[in-house]
Amino acid sequence: MRKCVVTVLGKDTVGIIAKVCSYLAENNINILDISQTIVQGYFDMMMIVDVTNIEKDFGDIVEEMNHLGEDIGVNIRCQREEIFAKMHRL
Repeated sequence: MRKCVVTVLGKDTVGIIAKVCSYLAENNINILDISQTIVQGYFDMMMIVDVTNIEKDFGDIVEEMNHLGEDIGVNIRCQREEIFAKMHRL
């Protein structure tokens, strides 16, 4: 299984979760774990996803998610789990 960490951060608006999850489903990306919160009008979501079955290049997925974030007014980052873990070690 190839896992990635997806983070979404920005001003809360209607449909953020729906649009992000629709994109993931359309690209055969399975959500394994999800956490989201809204703090004083700011939306924050973190997901662990399985990218084992993607048909596109991983770089294309990352770029498309960046564009999706721009379209809906949030910042979306998608990183391979092992890179995320190494970046956030103490």
